[in-house]
Parts: sequence; C-alpha cells; structure tokens
Amino acid sequence: MTTGKNAWGRWVTGLAASIERRNGVSLWRQIADRILQAIANGDFAENAALPPEVALAERYGVNRHTVRSAIAALVQEGVLKAEQGRGTFVLSRKRLSYPIGARTRFSTGLQGQTSERHIALLSSSTEPASRRIAEALGLAKGAAVIRLETRGEADGHPVSRATTWFDAKRFAGIEAAMAETGSITASLKRFGIHDYLRHSTVLSARHADADDLAALDLQPGAIVLVTVAVNVTLDGQPIQFAESRFPAERVELRLSAS
Repeated sequence: MTTGKNAWGRWVTGLAASIERRNGVSLWRQIADRILQAIANGDFAENAALPPEVALAERYGVNRHTVRSAIAALVQEGVLKAEQGRGTFVLSRKRLSYPIGARTRFSTGLQGQTSERHIALLSSSTEPASRRIAEALGLAKGAAVIRLETRGEADGHPVSRATTWFDAKRFAGIEAAMAETGSITASLKRFGIHDYLRHSTVLSARHADADDLAALDLQPGAIVLVTVAVNVTLDGQPIQFAESRFPAERVELRLSAS
C-alpha cells in the first residue's frame, strides 16, 4: 500500500494530470472520484492521512475551497474522517462484492460480507407497460404491470436502489408480500415460484440522479453502477424486469458462473 511521502506525491501528481476542466463534471467531484478510486485500488493504508488542503490545492491547480468540497463530500459519504487539529484520514471501508450469475440474489450474494441484509419497499404502483418493459416480460404493450421501488440495505447502510416490474395479473399483491418479507425471493415463493434464473444482465455506469442521491445517501456527482436484468422461471418464462443501481464507492459487481 502507498503510505510514504514520495508515493503520496506521485499519486497527487497523477491526479492533477487527470483533472479535466471542461468535461461537464465539477472539479470537486472529479477530485473526490479520484480519491475514491485510489482507495478502492488499495493505494491508501487504513487510517492514512491525506496531505494538507493547501498542498492538494497546489497540486491540482485549484483553490482550497474546491479541495475542501471534495473532502467534505467524502466525509459525508463515510469514506474519510476529519479530526480537528490532526487532519483528514482514510477510513477502512472495503467495497462489497456483489456477484451476478445464474442465480443472483441480494441476501445470499452479500452473505459472509455483512451481518444483516434487507430490502425495503419504498413505493409501489400499477402502470401500463412501456414497449421496453412489455418486451422484457413477454406482455402486450400497455398491459398492467406492478412497479416496485426498493432499497437494498446491508448492516444498516444503503447499498442498492432498484426499480422492478412484474406482470400485474400474475403477481397481484406482490407489493404486500415484498413489504412483509423484505425479499424478492421470498415474495415470489408466495406465487409458487421457488427457484428462478437470471436470463440476462446489461451493465453500465452513470452519475446518480436526484432520487438515487437521496435513497443511497450520496453526494451530487456520485457514480452508480447500473444493472438491467430479466429473471425467468426454470422453464424460461420471464417474471421480473429490474433496473438496479449500486453506489460505486461501496459496491463492486462481480460476474459469477453460479
């Protein structure tokens, strides 16, 4: 791990070279994102101290307020800790590894990494299926679907936000089951589906929107990893279409064969 003075200097110099002033992303967010990436790469030892704000500002070619905004955001997100009179330090916070495979499940996927896992139902509604949703679920465009907005929590921290759609005719009442069980898998069992498979997953990344910022307790400009997935019964019938967002600073997605 990088802890020495010369190593810190090399890291900051490289960071300064990567800052872009006309790419539409605020400078403080770019600095925050580079710090996050360095932590994820293991460049900083646990409890390592950041260089002083003035030194960082000089290296980046920005003012201290910009650096201070980046540090404040990471303190708010629980990545750094600031101690009066001592400085700012890196917290030990290893990213969760979330497997995506044939049987992708929130609770079992994080088993062994967290003590408690739960999916909270934020809201539910019934709406006509768009062409995209209808095609994914094998329904006619405009057919009624149930939309669930959920948040995955691990050890009391939000680690995912998902929008999920189900055929309203086949899964009438699944929102009540979800609110009671806190589990998609347990809810589906109430409809006679005791096992299901991941048919497809499309991965991407983007900046978190306003809803994700609020639900996942993120700062503006934070990056979320996005999965768009279809789950099917063992005989191939589509049952669930979902778009899930994971904060990149807390979760990494790992492709798995199982």
